[in-house]
Amino acid sequence: MDHILTIAYQHPNFTPADLEEIMQAHSKVTMEKGAMLLERGQVAGDYYILESGLVRSYLFDYEERDITTGFSGIGDVVIEVASFFQRVPTEDYIQCLTDCVLWKISFEQFQELFHRIPALREWGRNWMAYELYRSKIRATEMITLPAFRRYQQLLEKHPQVLQSAPLKYIASFLGVTDTSLSRIRKDFAHQ
Repeated sequence: MDHILTIAYQHPNFTPADLEEIMQAHSKVTMEKGAMLLERGQVAGDYYILESGLVRSYLFDYEERDITTGFSGIGDVVIEVASFFQRVPTEDYIQCLTDCVLWKISFEQFQELFHRIPALREWGRNWMAYELYRSKIRATEMITLPAFRRYQQLLEKHPQVLQSAPLKYIASFLGVTDTSLSRIRKDFAHQ
């Protein structure tokens, strides 16, 4: 337990006692491939740290097309931020793409620790700032980079996604059709 949570909760202000309390607030859960962690209309009551497996976040656009918005890999925080913190129903779905081992903490447990442990507040601010930065970079790259380059970056930064996720989800995430992704992969292989 300590290993993956210690990696996820890295901050210089945490004391060993802080980390022990945080770790004790998490419970280990095992989910099978296809299991849903969150569905549209629900209010996120938990968030997770992924120990093993691959998770995808998605939603449906105005034409009811399934659009992958993100992937979470080992060590990632798996959360739908707006629903979890604002306590509002979500539009998102979060699904295990493989069998997964996760460490879960409830909203109530997180809030209690967040208000009591100053270092957790600092960690949370840093995590949120980094996630906002990643979101900005993704939005910019979807506009400024060609699909081939977006695929190349996914391959370099997140090879687990290309190894474990179905191609239709990867295509959706990259903003291309399945046919275009096949062409990109073929061109990339011949490079």
